[in-house]
Amino acid sequence: MKGVWKNPLFLIGFLFIVLMLVSSFVYSMVWGDEVRRLYFISVDGVVVESSPISPTKAFPFGTDPQGLDMLGKILIGAKYTILTALLIAFLRVILALPVGLILGTYLVKYKKYINGWIDSFHYIPLTVLAYYLLKPVLWEPFGGFPNSIVERFFLEIMILSLLIVPILSVVLSNEVALLHKQEFILSAKTLGAGRRRIIFKHILPGMKEKLVILLGQQFMQTLIIFIHLGLLTLFLGGTDVDYQLVHDPPRSITYEWSGLIGDSFRYLHGAPWIPLTPILFFSATMVSVSFMIEGYVQATSGQSYYKRKWKQSRSSQGEKLDPPVHSDFQRVKR
Repeated sequence: MKGVWKNPLFLIGFLFIVLMLVSSFVYSMVWGDEVRRLYFISVDGVVVESSPISPTKAFPFGTDPQGLDMLGKILIGAKYTILTALLIAFLRVILALPVGLILGTYLVKYKKYINGWIDSFHYIPLTVLAYYLLKPVLWEPFGGFPNSIVERFFLEIMILSLLIVPILSVVLSNEVALLHKQEFILSAKTLGAGRRRIIFKHILPGMKEKLVILLGQQFMQTLIIFIHLGLLTLFLGGTDVDYQLVHDPPRSITYEWSGLIGDSFRYLHGAPWIPLTPILFFSATMVSVSFMIEGYVQATSGQSYYKRKWKQSRSSQGEKLDPPVHSDFQRVKR
């Protein structure tokens, strides 16, 4: 584990995530939720540009149509976006792990039927299911939200965590079943080790790398779901809806990044920096997590995670594409 902190890829990803979180908390401690405004730029008393203002030295990511600094909004929303995604990813793995251990250890005979039932979840778009479950929670009704923002965060976290637990449990159970076939575990069984001892002394230590990779993957998948829900105007923490006759479009309450995409995507052609700024930070965060996964695998196993995955995909494609060549010769022999 000490070698992980010396791996450059892991450090690059880790430092970016930490930098965003520290900057977000420091910004909120110093300026609260106040964001700088710039309505127009004038030269010699003549207005040369009005909001939304394109990126400048003072506003490196420009402003939105209300003149609000995009960088300030990004920094305020960073802590909500990153920490919530991390918590959801952590809960998914923690909730799926005991189920996977039970399926792979005690219910091996029934795993075939359980896998067949859970495989049906792969054909249900997770974003669509999450949208219908979360809309009553996150979409502000005419009379205002009936619950607090903490309750809305809690419900969204639990729903997005529980939706993926069945699929993740099957993935982990397959990993547990493979470990049970390893020679060192078969030897432990021969020496009289019980199932509980095998789980805690052999299975869990053997799954450490897999769990870290799953945590990173679920973190990135959660960010992708945030983006999808943002485009569907369901924002993290709640969607502020204006019901006046001349109403403003739905907006994010917390400036979290998916809300910044959802309520500004219509400006993609006229003022592209408005939606592209949160997309850029989403992408940078996911790339940073990929760096951390790659760095962790390199430091612990001495291999490249993505190179290994690429080789596995190539070999599996080769097996599907290359038919057996010996069948015709067998017929001639006969």
